[in-house]
Amino acid sequence: MQNPPDWWSFELELSGHILDRMLDRGFSEADLRLMFETASLMRAGRLDGRWIVETTHQRESWEIVVEPDYADRVIVVVTAYRRGVK
Repeated sequence: MQNPPDWWSFELELSGHILDRMLDRGFSEADLRLMFETASLMRAGRLDGRWIVETTHQRESWEIVVEPDYADRVIVVVTAYRRGVK
């Protein structure tokens, strides 16, 4: 991704919600990290402080919802889903 935000290099921290959904949605933590690394775009989420990261996984479009935490210098991964499927 061109011109990533300053928090892009923070460590990823997985929320309880995403840990519960990974198996159901067919991806692993390794897949998620690769999706994050190969992201193409990012836009502001509906809630303040949240961002939507657009990426692909297994040739399908995905979105990852993240919330940077400057105090702990981590990116909290809230959820991830195939585009069009939430």
